[in-house]
Amino acid sequence: MKETHIKPASGRLGIMVVGCGAVTTTFMTGVLMARKGLAKPIGSMTQLDKIRVGKGPEKKYLRYAEIVPLAQLSDIVFGTWDVYPQNAYQAAMYAEVLKPQDIEPVRDELEQIVPMKAAFDKNYAKRLSGENIKQDSVGQIPTRWEMVEMLREDIRNFKTKNQCDRIVVAWAASTEIYVPFNDGVHGTLASLESAMKTDDREHIAPSMCYAYAALSEGAPFIMGAPNTTVDIPAMWELSEKLQLPIAGKDFKTGQTLVKSGFAPIIGTRCLGLNGWFSTNILGNRDGLVLDEPQNFHTKEVSKLSTLETILKGECQPDLYGDYYHKVRINYYPPRNDNKESWDNIDIFGWMGYPMQIKINFLCRDSILAAPVLLDLCLLSDLAARAGRYGIQRFLSFFLKAPMHDYTQGEEAVNNLYQQYTMLKNAIREMGGYEPDEEID
Repeated sequence: MKETHIKPASGRLGIMVVGCGAVTTTFMTGVLMARKGLAKPIGSMTQLDKIRVGKGPEKKYLRYAEIVPLAQLSDIVFGTWDVYPQNAYQAAMYAEVLKPQDIEPVRDELEQIVPMKAAFDKNYAKRLSGENIKQDSVGQIPTRWEMVEMLREDIRNFKTKNQCDRIVVAWAASTEIYVPFNDGVHGTLASLESAMKTDDREHIAPSMCYAYAALSEGAPFIMGAPNTTVDIPAMWELSEKLQLPIAGKDFKTGQTLVKSGFAPIIGTRCLGLNGWFSTNILGNRDGLVLDEPQNFHTKEVSKLSTLETILKGECQPDLYGDYYHKVRINYYPPRNDNKESWDNIDIFGWMGYPMQIKINFLCRDSILAAPVLLDLCLLSDLAARAGRYGIQRFLSFFLKAPMHDYTQGEEAVNNLYQQYTMLKNAIREMGGYEPDEEID
């Protein structure tokens, strides 16, 4: 490893996750099993991917931890918040993502992970009805500023109790209802804090309280749902003021992963597109929440954004000037976590002749999301130790609707291969190597 100025990954890393459902329990169980040597961290870039560093005779392919100082799985301590009080073992069994024989070997450790009371407002997730929620002194929903203070205390107590050197906070809870950007509230840090203190429940989602609390306690924050949360100038200002990384939004796992990888094939080959119809069935708690139209709209905005930044009508009007893009998610309880997606793609080729592509992906939502959550947490911790702060664009590879400064006309990078180049270059650079790949 070359000499770098990154702080070492010494001591314990606390990973505190909002939501103790299917994704979180699958993630925690997999990490606990992997560090006992009972499972392999398949799907995790930080654990298995190799990056080329150097050229010519100096060229070699190294794992991430051979290039940069990553936290080890054995140094991770887990914490969580959830509206339901069941411990992580009970929640993992209830989720039915993993077989009991893959949970039982780490049962004792999972049983020790008991969710803290969640900062929750039912108006933002009407389909959830858990009672493990924070209340004020008279048993009511706390004000937004009280939520922030309670969450900050949770983070401090967790860090002290578990003797953690560093904390990362990640959102893996349900999608909130859509909160459109409001410049008067979300435009500056001062206006955001004012809205929190005056308990503006319309413009301040509970997830914003988690993000504000995490950053205020020195912890990078990751938004794993399509919530507006940190995708606002006020949060960018806070992260830059405190010199902490933020990442988001929405874990890229199934259909959008396919879309971000397949759309470049169409574009690179100069084939035309008439329409792309995407539909999903999903039966877990995420599917239940998304069955509410206001919550689905948040997800829809996230999923629709991918294609339009890859196949651009203004760049190739003959090919992409007038295509139709539709996304649907349907709640279907019998499938539980086993999500299925269908994509019907109507393309055209030489002399305008039509063709079709059909993609049917029978995936497991949490099996795909768990390694993404691990990678985002380890790389956000790395970024913080490397002195990186603000939006971490190099993490776009893992995210469905990557954050970007839309106030300055910046466009998100959604092309999977360009995202991978950004990721590799950032790892090289932090490891003291030349970031030597161009993003075309």
